[in-house]
Amino acid sequence: MAEKAVLRPTGRVIYEVSLQHVGSLNALRQREPTTIYFSNLRKAVDAITAELAFNNWPPRVNYTAVYRGIKQREFYSCDFDVAGTRVFRVKVVSRILNPALPRLGIDENPVR
Repeated sequence: MAEKAVLRPTGRVIYEVSLQHVGSLNALRQREPTTIYFSNLRKAVDAITAELAFNNWPPRVNYTAVYRGIKQREFYSCDFDVAGTRVFRVKVVSRILNPALPRLGIDENPVR
């Protein structure tokens, strides 16, 4: 009895959390985007919620919303604003760590 082969990604999934400063306030105070990588989605969400709470931002990010956003759209994004002016955006994207290498377009050596 033959078993069916299960195709799995050859790399490991990691989560990229980036914070981008957006809106008109960014023109006054230029800031570079911040990017952090996590090996576990729960730890990524916990780090985001802890940092938001520490800096008195509303807790608008939760595990279920991030998980569903990544499954449906391959990313999760949430904007934070003050008095109708966007200040920053939190974005979570899943990435493959050490993906399988393509053939790089190299043909077989014709000389034997």
